[in-house]
Amino acid sequence: AEISRDKSGFFKLEEIIPGASWSEELRSPLTEAGVDAHKGDYIVSIDGVPTNTVKDMYALLVGKANVPTEIMLNSKPQLAGARKVVITPLAEEYSLYHYNWVQKNIEKVDKATNGKVGYVYIPDMGPEGLNQFSRYFYPQLDKEALIIDDRANGGGNVSPMILERLAREPYRLTMGRGTSKIGTVPNATLVGPKVCLINKYSASDGDLFPWGFRALGLGKLIGTRTWGGVIGISGSLPYMDGTDIRVPFFTSYDPKTGNWIIENHGVDPDILIDNDPLKEWSGEDQQLDKAIEVIMQDLKSRKPLPGAPAPRVAGKNY
Repeated sequence: AEISRDKSGFFKLEEIIPGASWSEELRSPLTEAGVDAHKGDYIVSIDGVPTNTVKDMYALLVGKANVPTEIMLNSKPQLAGARKVVITPLAEEYSLYHYNWVQKNIEKVDKATNGKVGYVYIPDMGPEGLNQFSRYFYPQLDKEALIIDDRANGGGNVSPMILERLAREPYRLTMGRGTSKIGTVPNATLVGPKVCLINKYSASDGDLFPWGFRALGLGKLIGTRTWGGVIGISGSLPYMDGTDIRVPFFTSYDPKTGNWIIENHGVDPDILIDNDPLKEWSGEDQQLDKAIEVIMQDLKSRKPLPGAPAPRVAGKNY
């Protein structure tokens, strides 16, 4: 939650961050069943200690992460009339803020494109990144185009798996009795233009992803040059004093030219645009706005899949 100190000394809920109740990591304590907290309410007590007796309300929450904690809420900055509820505080709020940032981007793209374009953010190229891709890519297969956000991707090793899915093209279509739905072979194929957002924090396998995106001809890269570090490392056995030596062990090069790629330079965007820090802080994402502009232009030349042909006629050769 976003909290301010009232002149009374109690603490006011300026904003309650929405969460995802199905996820233990993404739950929002003040939105859980039975709490019934509202924007503008005051937290007047924590475990019996009035919050107007401390300078920092969070001092009363030290050591309370994932521990059931009693708080008192009131619509007025006073103890009289306050009600008691039990919440289980979080260890950190970054995950909630990040989750809501992704959700707002999905909503923004959906609204700006009248539901035609999907948005997928990939935070890294490890298990979490692959899970996030699966969670958001497959439900949006009915979209006509896709924005893939690789910004601040921390790397890993699953970019080939994700690129394989994005590069799929149908070589056969299927239809069935009683439905107008057209199936594709291979399955899970999104037919339409794609663009990829990158920035200076797209690193390691987050570098290799946009390089592969371009090599496969999937679409334009939009943003700023990526981090530029793709030499993989391998460590020795640990030493007695705890020392661990990391050794440069493997890297990648271009099969067409035989030249090294990416290292110490990064991947350049096709469309260079950076986010102004002040505008970004106020909620304006210039890079995402440009991606929407470009993908809508690309959509004008999209060729949709053909519908099912007319029923066969007896005696006619096909």
